[in-house]
Formats: sequence, structure tokens, C-alpha cells
Amino acid sequence: MGNTAYGKTRRQIKLGTTIQGAGTTQSGWKHPDVALDASTDFAHYRQVAQKAEAGKFDFLFIVDSTFITPKSAPHYLNRLEPLTALSALSTVTSRLGLVGTLSVSFTEPFTAARQFASLDLLSQGRAGWNVVTTGLEGAALNYSKTGHLAHDVRYKLAAEHLQVVQGLWDSWEDDAFVGDRKTGVFFDPEKLHALDHKGEFFSVKGPLNIARSKQGQPVIFQAGSSEDGRNLAARSADAIFTIHDTFEQAQEFYQDIKRRTAAFGRAPEEILVLPGIDPIIGRTVEEAERKYQERVDLITIEEALDQLGRPFTYFDFSVYPLDAPFPDLGEIGSNSYRSYTDKIKKVAKEEQLTLRQTALRFAVPRSSFIGTPEQVADIAQKWFEQGAADGFIIGTTAAAGLNDFIDLVVPILQARGLFRSKYEHDTLRGNLGLRFAENRHTQAAQAAKKIAA
Repeated sequence: MGNTAYGKTRRQIKLGTTIQGAGTTQSGWKHPDVALDASTDFAHYRQVAQKAEAGKFDFLFIVDSTFITPKSAPHYLNRLEPLTALSALSTVTSRLGLVGTLSVSFTEPFTAARQFASLDLLSQGRAGWNVVTTGLEGAALNYSKTGHLAHDVRYKLAAEHLQVVQGLWDSWEDDAFVGDRKTGVFFDPEKLHALDHKGEFFSVKGPLNIARSKQGQPVIFQAGSSEDGRNLAARSADAIFTIHDTFEQAQEFYQDIKRRTAAFGRAPEEILVLPGIDPIIGRTVEEAERKYQERVDLITIEEALDQLGRPFTYFDFSVYPLDAPFPDLGEIGSNSYRSYTDKIKKVAKEEQLTLRQTALRFAVPRSSFIGTPEQVADIAQKWFEQGAADGFIIGTTAAAGLNDFIDLVVPILQARGLFRSKYEHDTLRGNLGLRFAENRHTQAAQAAKKIAA
């Protein structure tokens, strides 16, 4: 079933990429290489997925949110729902992992379990779930809720939601479906298990009406970097998606996640830390710098303020003077994307930035991965070998940026023995070096037999 034992093979960089569509920033859509209908054009999704698979990437990652305002970036305004898009992509790829975001805040566990189990079967064991709690407070109003749950409550709910989903995924043992026409036995009833969960947030009887895939269960990703998010990932996730400005920040986060994972009784190798990066690659340093400056030139200060407001639940920064110190926001942002809003406040205070400087800094952040292909490969190797990352999730303003990374940087990493030249497995767990997810009921039965013997 694709078991992979930790330490049996040489550690290599893991790579994923995201769909950015028409732009996840206020100005990204203005770039001449960005197709204005990219967020809803399946041909674009297919092109990115097949390019990533040709580059031997581990997975494609589609993020999501369910609340917009007129100030939202183009990709948020009009885009495909992740599981729908990933299901379609499963038919035009054969090795690439397919990872989608689905919020636990407004989704029933039984529904989530069915959706991802279906994707896992459609893709023959290549599905992954990015487990998130919705950060934008306005999303509650789209789901018949009167308000947003508190940050700590959201993560308590997330832990129980994930527990229920994973329990449902084990409803059927792997050899439950006998299909013996002679005896008339379609399935072994002893290998079908109801969940009978009754918890603080959910009551779910089960069982789930769909079998497990060849990787056992979908891979669990998590994308929160707050205290609650780190603990959820360390306890339950197979991989964590994070973003850092510097090597030192990434290294501290990496070591913290590995320590927390060990504290929860897991081997540090059981979770992959995957920073999101936006590489800017030029055949010369000057070309790379020019590409970065092109991005800077696309955005206006008004757009930068709008973009800055989104993680603060679309807070209106335009009411403050641009060249005065960044305003004291108190608890604003603490119940949305807390780790990111805390970071913005911290940087602005420590560097004594004005509102204008802060908005532009975060609207067009300067990538740590900028330079020639060799320089970018050197940076990736340093982060990987010196305890800052197990791999990277590539997000670029235009598809050309992903193409540059695959065509120019990946061959260097392959030549150095840091990245695969061919897929090792046909499941996402296998390619990520993760163990097959054993069925808990099968394990319990086997343990009982050993005790009896």
C-alpha cells in the first residue's frame, strides 16, 4: 500500500505550487503576463498543473476564502471552488498531489469527509486537505451565522472537526469489500465501523459511505502560524504551510514546529514544514531586480492600503495620515489572520515605519528568493540543509515565474541530488515520504490478536 519508512531514503526537497489566477494582490492582475480570466479558466489550471507535474512537483495547492468586498484582489473576486477544480485536475494529471483548502468553520465533518475521500479515490490516492479556520469575520454572514467565533474557539472546533473526519475516513477497512458473487457476500460487515461521535461541537453517527484510497487517508495540511495553529499542526498535520521574510525567521519557526511535534509524541519527521515563497529569477542579477521593480511600479498607494486592510478584516486605513507612524490598532486583527496581523504590527513598530511605508512593504514584499537560477538554488539549499524548511510552496504573480523556477532552478537542484528526477510513488503520501495511513480498526484488531497469541 505504499508504506514509506522514515530514514530509509535520502531526504530531498519537497515542492508544491499554488494557483494565483488573476492575482492575489491588488495590482498583480496588471502584469502583462497575467490572463484576466485565469481564476475561472480551467485551461489555466490545467496548464499550471501539468507544468508542475512535468517538473516532478509533489503537489498543486489551491487556497480559498468565502468572503469578498469590492476591495478584494481579483483572484478572490471570481474563482473556481477548490474541490471542484481539483476533481477536474485529477483527470488530466497522474502523479501530482491535489491539495485543497476547506474551512472547518462553516463545513460539517461528514460533508468534508465525503468530499475529500471522493477526491482521493478520483485521483487514486493523491488528495490533500488544507485544514483552516476562516479568518475573515464577514464570512460568518454568508453561512447564516450572526458572528465570528473567537480565535481559540475556532481552533478547538478545528481539532474536533479533524478528529471526526479522520474517524469517518476509517469507516471501512481496506479489505472490507469482498464482492464474492458465488456466496453473495458484497462486504464483510465486521469491517464496517460506525463512528458514534458526540463532542462539544459535533455529533456524527457514521459510518461514511465511501471507501479508503490507496494512500489510506488524504494528507493533512495546516496553514496557521499562531500559537493555536502551530499546536494543531504539530498534533495532527502531515505538513504545515507558512510564510517567512528571512532565513532566521524560517529557521526559528521550523525548529519550533519540530519541538512541538515531538512534545505531542510524534517523530519530527512526521510533519513537513513548507514555507511559501515567491521566487524572482533572472538570467542575471540585474534582470531579477528589474522584474521585482516591475511589480513595485504596478501598485498605487491606494491599492496598497486596500491590500493591507484585508487581513485586518478589510479595515479602512485610508482614514489615517499616510506619512504619520503606523497607527496603534489595539486588538484589531487579533480575531482574523492573527499571526499575519501581529507580524505587520511588530514590523511597523520595530522599524518605526509610517503607514505609507508599511502598506508598500507588505503590498509588494521583496522575496528572499531573488537572483539568478544558481543564487535561488543556493538559497533553497541553505534553507533546506540548515533547518529552515523541508521544501517550498511556489507562488508567483504570473505563470512565467513558475516556469522559470521549473526550467531554470529545478535542474540545478536535481544535479545537486536535492530534488527528484522521477516520481518515487503514485500517491501523494508516497512522494512526500509519509507512511501509508493505516486503518485504526485494522490496527486494533491486529493488536488484539497479538495479545491473544
